[in-house]
Amino acid sequence: MLDSFVQFILHSVDGMGYAGIVILMALESSFVPFPSEVVVPPAGYLAAQGQMNIYLVVISGIAGSVIGALVNYALAVYMGRGLLLKYGKYFLLPPEKLDKMEKYFNNHGEITTFAGRLIPVVRQYISFPAGLAGMNMGKFVFYTSFGAGIWVVVLAVMGYIVGNNIELIKTNLRPITIITMCLLAVVVGGYTLWYRTRRKNAAGA
Repeated sequence: MLDSFVQFILHSVDGMGYAGIVILMALESSFVPFPSEVVVPPAGYLAAQGQMNIYLVVISGIAGSVIGALVNYALAVYMGRGLLLKYGKYFLLPPEKLDKMEKYFNNHGEITTFAGRLIPVVRQYISFPAGLAGMNMGKFVFYTSFGAGIWVVVLAVMGYIVGNNIELIKTNLRPITIITMCLLAVVVGGYTLWYRTRRKNAAGA
């Protein structure tokens, strides 16, 4: 069934071209549970066959990711906060906790958005707290593009090298995901150290 689904995606991407990648990645990046592992690698495979351009595949994948993220961001901005203020206390999120979350995103929204785009499952929902906190849209788009871009490049290169064998792609993605998480931990740790040092120096001044 999985192989049939991958073949369907392959033919869909081939038929719709780069617009298909944008649409499918927008779905993956929004609240629709749609795995990017079955969208970008087949496009990378088509690029290896000379039917698509690998650079345009990556650009299309990033564009779709940003569009989907903006959908969640907009939902949070225009609908989410009012609902949370009214019903959040029933889900262990009273107004005071919501205020703390917003303040956290005001101070650390960039690194949180970037890191969230590289974490499985989290990447689809990290846009909600960013929207609730009113994170600057320009910064949101930049760091979403940065984080999503790394993931899209990994998937595109994987499809270009491995082909359209989804099981082989998933097998190779496991160690890559682990390495990415380790590097991400180093980046976040470095950011935390830098932020604390900056606050300490500011307090001293």
